[in-house]
Amino acid sequence: MEWLKEPEKHFSSQEVSDFQKVGVCVTQFHEKLNVTQSTASQHLSILHRAGLVTTSRRGKWTYYKRNEEAFHQLKEMIGHEI
Repeated sequence: MEWLKEPEKHFSSQEVSDFQKVGVCVTQFHEKLNVTQSTASQHLSILHRAGLVTTSRRGKWTYYKRNEEAFHQLKEMIGHEI
């Protein structure tokens, strides 16, 4: 999640404006993590189902962004519950 918070620091092969618009391509995760693309996709899919990331498609590629609203809501909930 830290990588998606500041993708320009962690993924250098993509334009910064692309990070802000569409997010990080699953291919970049699999290369950085040194796992297969299907493994990276499975983990990102779990984060998506949990509502922690959003996805967008460009052709055959899926891009992921942090869902900042979900993190804000989680922070508020934790602040009230603890």
